[in-house]
Amino acid sequence: MKILAVDDDPIILELLTQFVSAVGEHELTTATSGAEAIEIVSAGRGNEFDCFLFDIQMPHMDGIALTQSIRSSTRYADTPILMLTAMSDKRYVDAAFAAGATDYVTKPFELAELKARLGLVEGLIDARNSRTRKIFATQNLSGKTQAGNSSEMLELHEPISIYDVDNVIEYLAMENYVAQLSRGALFGSTTFAFTIRTIEKLFASLSAFEFSSLVSDVAEIISDTLANHQFLMSYAGSGTFVCVTESGWRPDMLALVNAVNLALARTELYDNTGQLLYVRVSAGEAIRLIWKSENSVMEAIGSAHASAEAASARHERAMNDLWLVEQRA
Repeated sequence: MKILAVDDDPIILELLTQFVSAVGEHELTTATSGAEAIEIVSAGRGNEFDCFLFDIQMPHMDGIALTQSIRSSTRYADTPILMLTAMSDKRYVDAAFAAGATDYVTKPFELAELKARLGLVEGLIDARNSRTRKIFATQNLSGKTQAGNSSEMLELHEPISIYDVDNVIEYLAMENYVAQLSRGALFGSTTFAFTIRTIEKLFASLSAFEFSSLVSDVAEIISDTLANHQFLMSYAGSGTFVCVTESGWRPDMLALVNAVNLALARTELYDNTGQLLYVRVSAGEAIRLIWKSENSVMEAIGSAHASAEAASARHERAMNDLWLVEQRA
């Protein structure tokens, strides 16, 4: 991988140079400031980076502002960014992931930890490249999308990258975020999830590109509905969005799902043929994360995920039962 490391401490950069050379065949470029990093990236035609390592506390432009700047570039919209920082306070963790960080490593770190994190990054890059090829393989050279091919090109359970939606992060970043939180106090954190109803039918009827667009549209509507609260959200696959909220807010899930569905009804989503799509969501229970260990936090997020999918399945069964009753009447 081609890696750009940014830190105002030359000793850390020297240490990273030694570490990276020891963990694999990677090419490391270093910068001592955010401004220098942006200059390197801007002039990097033919020398694009596969991964970034950013310190947070730097003069003039800190690592969080640098992350936001890098994420504004189409080329680096989803390139892995690892924060390597001494800042362990929760407000820095929240701000880093909200800005687009993929992972968060606190100093001092060890060679084995950096090797493991870079290994995960390589796996993420491979998986993302595969999904991107699948999504756009349904588009022919004229730019038109062939309908009804998503099941041939994507797996329903696969997470999809979502861009330019406030507080929406990659699912791997969400896992890393809650793992980081679990190492300290989780304060008032709560997790819950939404699942798109009849997701299997929508998936079967849409192309991969259309399905990806639908997921992004629903994510934006949920994000807008939650805009007055501090939260992070990720698409976990199978039509399910997992949320983690802060500041002690315990949502009324019935009121929340009604608000999301009202916004969906007002938005009116269509496929590429102009056919109106009936898109609604179900929500599971809200689960508090306070004082849980890393394993139990991930179990709680899994439970929130499962309860949203179960709520969607119950709604579909209820609608089928109602249809059968009407048919017999």
